[in-house]
Amino acid sequence: MSVRIDGMDRKILTALQQDASRSLDDIAREVGSSKTPVWNRIRKLRAAGVIGRQTVELNAEALGFEACFFVLIRTSEHEAGWQERFLATLRARPEVQEAHRLAGDIDYILKVRVRNARAYDEFYQALISEVRIFNVTALLSMEELKSTTDLPL
Repeated sequence: MSVRIDGMDRKILTALQQDASRSLDDIAREVGSSKTPVWNRIRKLRAAGVIGRQTVELNAEALGFEACFFVLIRTSEHEAGWQERFLATLRARPEVQEAHRLAGDIDYILKVRVRNARAYDEFYQALISEVRIFNVTALLSMEELKSTTDLPL
């Protein structure tokens, strides 16, 4: 669902994307408004679903999660029951940071963050024991060049 937002909303959203922990006074000052109108707009944007949950971005490597794999999955199964099992399996695996269904030769791509290659193998073994998969290709990210959740407002 598309929500109508104006220039002030965009400024507020940009400020929140940069650092949502900043005070309302700081955000209002940055966008050139006062606290109450900014708070009302933030509430409106939350109610409309533009702003989702707020969280903290953790440094994966500092916490020992040094390996990031992109997992390409091809399946010969496309019925609803298989898809439900596959989705439930992905949701139950905390290593899966992202999962996308694709158009083209590859059916799904997963972003999997683990401590090392051995931990990836444990993830892989668990995945194929829970869901029937035709082909799995894992690509190890050697270096993260850019990672953001910011939208180009």
